Amino acid sequence: MRLKTLILAAALGLSTQAAAAPLASVFSDHAVLQRDQPIRVWGQAAPNAAVAIDLSGSGATATADAQGRWNAMLPARPAGGPALTLTVQAGGERQVVSDLLMGDVWLCSGQSNMEYPLRRALAGDSEVASATDPNVRLLQTGKISSPTPRAELPAGVTWKVSTPETAANFSAACFFMGRELRKTTDVPIGLIDATWGGSVIQDWISREGLTALKTYDEGLAVLDDYARDPALGQAKWAAMLDRWAAAKLGAGNDGQRPDLDDRAWKTMPMGGFWEDATPDLKGFDGTVWLRTEITLTKAQAAQGATLALGPVDDMDATFVNGRAIGATQGWDTPRNYRLAPGTLKAGRNVIAVRVTDTGGGGGVWGKAADKGLKLDDGSFAPLDGTWRYKVAAPLSETPLPPKAPWQGASGLSTLRNGMIAPLVPFGVKGFAWYQGEANAAEPNEYARLMPAMIADWRKAFGNGDQAFLLVQLAAYGTQVSAPGKSDWAALRDVQRRTAAADPKVGMASAVDVGSPYDIHPADKLRVGQRLALLARKLAYGETSLVASGPAPLAARREGATVVVTLDQPAVVYGAARPAGFELCDATVCRFVDATVEGASVRLTAPAGMTATKVRYAWADSPIMNLFGTTDLPATPFELLLK
Repeated sequence: MRLKTLILAAALGLSTQAAAAPLASVFSDHAVLQRDQPIRVWGQAAPNAAVAIDLSGSGATATADAQGRWNAMLPARPAGGPALTLTVQAGGERQVVSDLLMGDVWLCSGQSNMEYPLRRALAGDSEVASATDPNVRLLQTGKISSPTPRAELPAGVTWKVSTPETAANFSAACFFMGRELRKTTDVPIGLIDATWGGSVIQDWISREGLTALKTYDEGLAVLDDYARDPALGQAKWAAMLDRWAAAKLGAGNDGQRPDLDDRAWKTMPMGGFWEDATPDLKGFDGTVWLRTEITLTKAQAAQGATLALGPVDDMDATFVNGRAIGATQGWDTPRNYRLAPGTLKAGRNVIAVRVTDTGGGGGVWGKAADKGLKLDDGSFAPLDGTWRYKVAAPLSETPLPPKAPWQGASGLSTLRNGMIAPLVPFGVKGFAWYQGEANAAEPNEYARLMPAMIADWRKAFGNGDQAFLLVQLAAYGTQVSAPGKSDWAALRDVQRRTAAADPKVGMASAVDVGSPYDIHPADKLRVGQRLALLARKLAYGETSLVASGPAPLAARREGATVVVTLDQPAVVYGAARPAGFELCDATVCRFVDATVEGASVRLTAPAGMTATKVRYAWADSPIMNLFGTTDLPATPFELLLK
């Protein structure tokens, strides 16, 4: 039977390793093992089986537990030397992986700007063509979301030698970082790409890490319910969403009522995002009620049916004749809600959809002709092609709604479970993290989440103080001519404060490589180079390196002047004075003149203003001309005045 399974898997082009693989799947041909630290090896065998491990003459033994899990520790090895072979014998199963190198392993993760592939970077064709390096090894985990921790990577996910073919779709920022480190360390480099575009940080933190924060218990309980029974989990989340709407929308949470007089509501055509369908909702993020009616005969109403709405961006709660019939999250997931006999009635039926969009679109989209009732007799009753709508509340007036906790990229712990757990506790030198765009609306929460994630990953992967390198968000969004609120700037400041609070956390600013018009800037080379510079300082002992741009140490008043002290001398490019400094009192912020004197910036307060804080580059897409003497940009910041 086992032979047939192997033959079938081979015919389908699938990995046959799992059928007789006592080693965890992260160990494959061409892997890089972390040098200069004990080598942790683990896997799965028959319960209570004796396990023998050999790494080119260095051996260890282990005994599998009652569930078949085993782990062992091999002695540390330095970098260099010939390629190694790892052999594991567990009962009657034997596995050999070869062409292993001792070097440094970096785990790169985050959302789309870390996922952004080498082939799409600036000069991508030439970068891909020159990507061959037998001492750079690449591992891409694939996109796996799971409500519970997984032990293995997907079939077919293996380490690969860097070539144009293997590097083309690998993370560009991660690849460039690794290439720079090869130049300066001259040791083999292993790079792990575990990325998912649009993902929130909550989905990358373990259950234990989120539990410690004390505010995710309800969502984690729903995730547990979903793991046992998806229908139960779905119902529990829908109830959470309804409680949020009742508490946060107030009187605006009435659109489901069939007796509601909606004749004064505005209308829009079905079939598109609301920002395209009506100028009133252009750029709108928040909650909107959509309503329509359908008239049925007695014979039609007596049947069961499926309400086909098409996809909804981002999440919906849908009602028919005042009865909740379903809730779903997923901007491109078609909604098909089952209606039991008795839900519909002869004559007028009211369909109401409460749609909440958390950014970048919104509405019930897809072909209008496909929206309607699929009756059990096989007939189709289309909707009339027009929504009546009412704004319930903009997102700026409500907290974010509870997300479906099992939803990959926007849930709780599911990417940690699916993409990081199978790697634990593989030896790594450190981490590179480029994420935050998906959490820009909640900078205060990010200030709790970012340190929690760093601690979570360090604990999982070993000694607790590995270098953690994060990328400060690139500029994106409308440029402004006056000071104002900026969630992106606030999140950048959280990133700055997180790095300042931990000597083994570094921040590579990408603000100056961004574009107001493109959330995915193609210049990933400079991002990778800046990450490598931080790695050299924090992980390789080059402590004298200036690895980041000027950052504030303090701000104080000197009469009518405010003095900001920086951690290094600064220079101004393209003008006599730096742009983007603001002073704020209790009610307003104003741009102010500034001069630079070495590592000090002097600001002139407007007449009559009692400034309480100072800000720099406080905008989604700030204009920046203040840099360090090594051409690295000054970080955006906000400081209270002392």
